Amino acid sequence: MVDIPRPGQPVRGSKTGAPIMALFDLLGRNWSMGIVWVLSEIGPCTFRELQAHCESISPAALNMRLKELQVACFVERVADGYVLTPLGKELYEDLVPLGALAKKWGEELLSQPNK
Repeated sequence: MVDIPRPGQPVRGSKTGAPIMALFDLLGRNWSMGIVWVLSEIGPCTFRELQAHCESISPAALNMRLKELQVACFVERVADGYVLTPLGKELYEDLVPLGALAKKWGEELLSQPNK
């Protein structure tokens, strides 16, 4: 069985397991968001295609993240490889604005004198 952060259980950053913290714990694992991004941008990918797009990911790490994302209901295996589930697509769409905010934040930090 693959162990993933679950709402209502202690996770990194939250003893109560607030749902958002459980999600951030899962997505904060190496390559989790990268896999979601690749599958959203490219569509179905075989294991080897995903590995090529994620460049430095090891086969063991990719295998573990895919298992975790499948247990979390964000990714599923289909005939063409791996794809985002409807929930995974919704996750990606919700992350896009956060990505835009992150760019603004980075620009703001760069424009500030070091404090």
